[in-house]
Amino acid sequence: MLRSEIYANRSVEEDIFEAIEERLPGFSYSLVEDVQGRGRQGIRHGTAVWPELNVLYVIYSEESEARSIAQAVASVKKEFPNEGIKLFQFVFTPLASESDTGKAQK
Repeated sequence: MLRSEIYANRSVEEDIFEAIEERLPGFSYSLVEDVQGRGRQGIRHGTAVWPELNVLYVIYSEESEARSIAQAVASVKKEFPNEGIKLFQFVFTPLASESDTGKAQK
């Protein structure tokens, strides 16, 4: 499985969602709003001095779905090249659930 993290300016939040939804209807995700930080596109603190904020989508998926996510993000980046959209994807192994652990011990 892969974990996809998409950091983006709030101005493209819906564009990213729609681009992924087109490729993966009904996909599951977590959304963290009002993400502060500093990247190549500048500082995002949501203050009078640094007014913009980012969002963070976190999506767990199989490899084929992760490729679709990457394609969706690439399409939004192409449409909005100056909005600071970043995608990071990591391979991960989920921990066994308690019920799986109990079965293994018996």
